[in-house]
Amino acid sequence: MSGQRIADLRHVAVGNPWKNWVFVLLETEDGLVGLGEATLGVSTLPVLGALDELKAIVAGEDALQVERLWSRMEEAWYLPSDPVHLAAMSAVEIACLDIRGKQLGQPLHSLLGGARRSHVPVYLNGWYRAERQPEVFAELAAAAVAQGFRGLKLDPFGVARGTISREELRLSIALVEAVRSAAGPDVELMVEAHDRFDVRTAIEVSNALAHLEASWLEAPVPSENIAALGRVAQRSPLPVAAGERLTQLHQFQALGEAGISIWQPETLGVGGALRVLEIAALAKASGATLAPHNARGPVCTAVNLHLAAALPEVRVLEYFDPGQERVAQAVVDGLPEPVDGALTVPDGPGLGISLDEAAAAAHPADLGHVLRLFKPGWEKRSGQTTR
Repeated sequence: MSGQRIADLRHVAVGNPWKNWVFVLLETEDGLVGLGEATLGVSTLPVLGALDELKAIVAGEDALQVERLWSRMEEAWYLPSDPVHLAAMSAVEIACLDIRGKQLGQPLHSLLGGARRSHVPVYLNGWYRAERQPEVFAELAAAAVAQGFRGLKLDPFGVARGTISREELRLSIALVEAVRSAAGPDVELMVEAHDRFDVRTAIEVSNALAHLEASWLEAPVPSENIAALGRVAQRSPLPVAAGERLTQLHQFQALGEAGISIWQPETLGVGGALRVLEIAALAKASGATLAPHNARGPVCTAVNLHLAAALPEVRVLEYFDPGQERVAQAVVDGLPEPVDGALTVPDGPGLGISLDEAAAAAHPADLGHVLRLFKPGWEKRSGQTTR
């Protein structure tokens, strides 16, 4: 198989209702173009700068030698473990895999060992863009279930951080109770805590939620503090899920040792698709399952679908609200839409999707428009200025 020397690296930043997406186009001397993504949550400028630096590092390298190129990037940046550089490197890795699939005429999941399934179950997040009122949450939950979703995730805790007042805890539980009542007993509920609480409060919150049979309590304490996560898991009546902010393999191994059995790797945060394969192997050895974090952008969604098709350790995939996905469908061709609570795995060469650059230009990034999680009204995800 002939090589594919990298001739150029371009990035395209796209705005949507509540965050910016950063796409990467890796062009080879032979005219193949690989698509990647380097979206970095609520921050855009740092990763754009990293990609500009990365262009000189990858120029002239063979896109088909993915692991060698990874080592080249890693050594050039002195073994980075921070989210900014890993997002940029992940984008290049994904784009290289897209190029390899296109050259071979095979979908990514075929390169990862083959698809075990053609459809991946998803749960809906971001559906509760409204006032924190039980009747409003109930109405929105019922509408989501009517669309075919069989799993819903929500963060009901407002701006609580560290501890939570009695009044706010009562309201938070009332919101989840309203959702459970509207959704029915067979819909999975995932309760997100966004690293908010100290250990004592996290255990208190978990006990208050136990009667609602949530599938998990996500990131109840700061995710990097794996020992604290373990202390919560030991006393929590609900399973604890975590991992979206972890970047290193040894951290996921530590999750298993701490008794966390639901791992949520962020594909763009750990180094791309091949690193997720390694995490899946660790999960299998630890008796854990994967529920990949999938809140960044549509290219990441496509990558995660290929991973979920190939990896039996993947339990379910996150999917974001239709307000965001309408932009995704406009700028990314071939992106599947949910049907009966599942997404079809793309089957075209490489990722099986492509970026419509003309459409992307109609949705320019707004670098002053960000989500501030601990500011009142963040649930609406309407965006806030950096001020």
